[in-house]
Amino acid sequence: MSTPSTPRDRSFRRRLHDRLLRLRSVSPASSVRPRSASVTASQPSYNSSPASSVQPQPDIAESLDSSCIGDTITACTGELEGTPIQSLPSATCEFDADQEFRTQCTSDDDIETESDSQDVWSAAFREAVNSLGTDIDVAILQGRNIEQILRKLEQMDEDATQTSGFKRGIKYLHSIQIPLEGFKLALDLASPFAGLDPTAKAVFGVVTGVTAIAISFATADLEFAKQIGEMLSQLSYIDDCDTLGQKTNKSDIHKALVSMYGKILEFYKASFEILSAKGVKLVLKMALEQNRLPAIVQEFLKHAEMLHKIVQNVTAEIALDIRKMLYDQEIARWLGGDKIGRQSEHHADLGDLRDDRACEFLLENPRFTEWYRAPKARLLAITGNMGSGKSVAAAFLVDELMKRRKSIVPRPMIIYHYCRDDETGRTTYVLSVLILSLLEQLSGLKKNFYDWYKDNQASGNIEPAKDVRKLEEFFQLTVQSLERSLFIVIDGLDECDRTSRIRLLRLLQKSAESNKRLKILVCSRPNEEILQRFDDLARIDLISDSHRDRMIVEHTVKLQLMYLPQNVKELVIDHLSSMAQGSAIWTKMVVKLIEERQIRALGPMKHFLGKIPLSGQLSILYDDLLSRCTSNVPDNQNLAKSALSLLAASSRPLSRTELAWAAALATAPPDVKSIAALSELVDEERLIGLVRPFVATFKSDEIKNDRFRLVHQSVKEYVIENFTSDVFGPEDAAIENLCGRTFVDQSKLRLEAFMLRICIRYLLLDDIDKIDLLSEEQAAIEELPQEVDLFNDYPDPVDYNPQCTWEEWEKTMIRYDPTQRGFGEFFVYASCYWLDHFAAVDKECLPNLQSVEVLCAAGSTRLYNWTQQNSRPGCVLKARFEFDSRLYDALGVTSLYGPPAMLYHMMQNSDFSSNKFLPSTAISATKQILQWGELERLSILVSSEAFGCQLRGIDFWSLVLDFWSDPVQRGRNWEVVFNLIDNTSDTLVDESSANELLCLAARVGCLPLIQRLMIKAQHDQRLKNGLLCTFPRTLNPLAQRKSRNQPIGEAVLNDHVATVDFLLKQRGFEEHLTYTNAEGENVLHLAAVRCNPVMFSLLMPYFPKGKHNPADQGDSALVRVILSSTTPCNRFESARILLQQNAASGDNHTWNEGQNPLCVAVRIGDIEMCSLLIRTGNIDPQSAITHGCNGRKVLIEETPENAESGPAILQMLMHEVEK
Repeated sequence: MSTPSTPRDRSFRRRLHDRLLRLRSVSPASSVRPRSASVTASQPSYNSSPASSVQPQPDIAESLDSSCIGDTITACTGELEGTPIQSLPSATCEFDADQEFRTQCTSDDDIETESDSQDVWSAAFREAVNSLGTDIDVAILQGRNIEQILRKLEQMDEDATQTSGFKRGIKYLHSIQIPLEGFKLALDLASPFAGLDPTAKAVFGVVTGVTAIAISFATADLEFAKQIGEMLSQLSYIDDCDTLGQKTNKSDIHKALVSMYGKILEFYKASFEILSAKGVKLVLKMALEQNRLPAIVQEFLKHAEMLHKIVQNVTAEIALDIRKMLYDQEIARWLGGDKIGRQSEHHADLGDLRDDRACEFLLENPRFTEWYRAPKARLLAITGNMGSGKSVAAAFLVDELMKRRKSIVPRPMIIYHYCRDDETGRTTYVLSVLILSLLEQLSGLKKNFYDWYKDNQASGNIEPAKDVRKLEEFFQLTVQSLERSLFIVIDGLDECDRTSRIRLLRLLQKSAESNKRLKILVCSRPNEEILQRFDDLARIDLISDSHRDRMIVEHTVKLQLMYLPQNVKELVIDHLSSMAQGSAIWTKMVVKLIEERQIRALGPMKHFLGKIPLSGQLSILYDDLLSRCTSNVPDNQNLAKSALSLLAASSRPLSRTELAWAAALATAPPDVKSIAALSELVDEERLIGLVRPFVATFKSDEIKNDRFRLVHQSVKEYVIENFTSDVFGPEDAAIENLCGRTFVDQSKLRLEAFMLRICIRYLLLDDIDKIDLLSEEQAAIEELPQEVDLFNDYPDPVDYNPQCTWEEWEKTMIRYDPTQRGFGEFFVYASCYWLDHFAAVDKECLPNLQSVEVLCAAGSTRLYNWTQQNSRPGCVLKARFEFDSRLYDALGVTSLYGPPAMLYHMMQNSDFSSNKFLPSTAISATKQILQWGELERLSILVSSEAFGCQLRGIDFWSLVLDFWSDPVQRGRNWEVVFNLIDNTSDTLVDESSANELLCLAARVGCLPLIQRLMIKAQHDQRLKNGLLCTFPRTLNPLAQRKSRNQPIGEAVLNDHVATVDFLLKQRGFEEHLTYTNAEGENVLHLAAVRCNPVMFSLLMPYFPKGKHNPADQGDSALVRVILSSTTPCNRFESARILLQQNAASGDNHTWNEGQNPLCVAVRIGDIEMCSLLIRTGNIDPQSAITHGCNGRKVLIEETPENAESGPAILQMLMHEVEK
């Protein structure tokens, strides 16, 4: 039986393996040295006694007695002859034994590579046996033959010398100072092969046999003995072939091991033949003389040396890997190895979210191309509003840079970091990630960092990786020393706290100055602190683009809502694309909300998209951002909420200064009443820093200064839902109970009221009422045409452009600056837009009545200033529209722009007799409403008791009809005004103005009012009497009236056919039909003015006799028709209608000499009219003929008008007379 192994008996390979395991478990501060070439020399002696390890070297030979070789033989043969060896054939069956062993050594597995075997030694041994082929008798490798050899070695010359050849060989080798550790190692090879397959056991047997043979043959020759000693020492190399216990696929180790085993087998075969022959010594001597064994040994030594070098190289690589592993472990512990993993994971997530099509425009941007190709250090800033896709753009550009670097020699280095609103935005974290990325890409820097870290520790800095200054120092020195291009990409730099942001910017700036190959890319919201840091800065703004928005929405819907029907997906894509406004984060949140609600059908999806609620996650995000920006300081929160509320309620984007001044006023104490006092409270930089994540910069070529707006509609919804109670005050909590509106509607009203309150408070500052907006010089210049070059006699014609904006039109006009006049920065907005906010509020949140009265006090400088500015939103001297402050007071302004509730409130509570109002404030307000306002508001004025009958009499209706008669005003809703007749009829009757109103309405053809009056009159006899009353001409009541005629006459005179037709059909208007005015004119006389045949057709059936009635001037209606200046067609047709009625009635009227229609027609030379009068009107043609001086018949009157047509007329008359 073999001796049990003890801890001191383990092989060198096993002990090194254990040492490696211990190394991995020790503290990081411990170091690992590479394995030296002489490591095998430390192999312990093989001895069953634990104390043998301390025996002196000279006693080794004595300890190797016959029991040693006997134990070895027993160990070998016992293993080979035990249960596993029973499957081997007997040595007597040579053919079968040979065939069986070759089958085991050359199994179905390929033996050319050691990876196909159980271990490196067995695979190499099989291949060595197979390579020798028939040159070796496999039977000699069997257990019994090995046993025989070992017995022969033990008995060789023992009879003659009483000492075996094996023992003598040991002593001889010792005498010539050949180390015997190699021998002990060779004999110790039994331990690793215990329990292995027959091939492994054969390997052990052969190696053991060769070792014993070599020792026994060592006495034959001194040089040969030295070779044997060297051979024995290099047998230990076999044990190192698994490279310190680690499996490798090194083919060179396998080949070298095969060569060594081949030479061992050749040596074994030759030795077997020598020992099997008679006369061993003689045969051995002959073998030495023929150089057979020495040559084999020499070849073995060559192959062993080659194996030794290969093993050394592999061992060195392992040692390097161990050192590298130590560096990695320590560096990861110092800098936080998980940080770069988190960054890589975030980068991969952004890649999954990204649609590359939406980012490719960046590669085509000239600024990116210039930055990428620049020969010197450059910084490129990609700016965009919150949620606009800056991080995705950064990830896209990182991937693009990674692709491009593959074709560049030397390859550029690319390091990146994504800052967020957590620890990733701190300087130490950012630098740790960037340094880890540098070390990962250039592993040679790891030793530099390791040494740098240890040096700092030795200097007393226990944790340099937590010292931001030290990290900056290492980073800058490393970047400075790089000889290849380096790209640094940092996303979300604005997410860092201000201290970290400043440090990083300063570090990047210094790095760019020290390394001209450095390219820096930062992504951030617009931040002046970042953008102004670098002089040579290229900038790309991620502005909203509908095409890009659609690609992002399509990609997001495809990823998360792929299960929706196609028509529903198209609906979602179309709707979200139109609402995205460049906010990718909003798109993501809404799609996620759809997914969570599991909406699938078209109808519910339409309902959801029609009123998209604010996502809960988005609201949490905004809460976190606000908390971080304001540091939870109450004053900061109040200022930020006020600014965001102002932006949510503003009618246009606000400039930086406008926002700062308005927010300062919103948070100012009540005693701030002047521009100077307010300016002391303005802090622009502070405010912008507090609200930066929530605002977007609005740029326009037509506007010089950038303006701010909320970054997305979702931010406005967030403000509406969360801020209104804060900025408007807790005292308005009862509003919810007063109105039946939803919470959102209430909040919107509060925002409008908040902005209105700020505007009014600003305009009530003392300075606004003390100085004029325009200086005298500016007022004089304002009267000149601003758009005309007065000094150019031949100006170029101006082409009309319907797309031209006011800003474009006013671009070249003379401007003024209200701030230079002392009006502050918010005056322009407050003046131009307070009326918009005034109109938007309702009864629950009305402004202070006294404040409105003071703001609009009649004749005040304050009213003048804000009205002048209101008509000049672009601050040019030429007003866009007329806004004459002399025509307005608080009532007029409220009537036009205020909410109806405010107008009711003013009518009930204002003192209109005070000097704050115009003397005729009611009439002035009425005029403004009729010209510009909502006609419905007239009912508020008319129904008010404040003005009594002032707005219920003829003056009011006269104003109404004046404006109604304007064709431009005709399309308005006048029905609500005419319904006021119910409120004013009594007053009209009392002042005897009902008929006058009817006349005025008929004059302008206001049939709707006439109809409304007649309907009212059917139920109001007093009104009916007032409408139908007439006055005798002798009383001349019309001297005080605006109307000279009765209603029908007024309608006829102004040719309102429909009105005449309506009045003729009404009962009681007979007297109106026959009425003659102060000049004796009846309705037919009036109809002759326009000479409309349709009008005569209406009138003649009702008043046929009126055509002959002469007016005070003696002319009849027919004569007036003949003399009318209208078209000949109208004159002829009108005369025909009058004459037909005459013929039908058989009326042969006798005409006065000067008023005979035929004579009038002859006088003007109208032959057609003469013919009509004779043939249709039965007028005697003889009445137009007389005898001349020579007795001939001539026209009764020859005039210049009939000089040409006179002969024809005379001939026609003569012909008619002869009939």
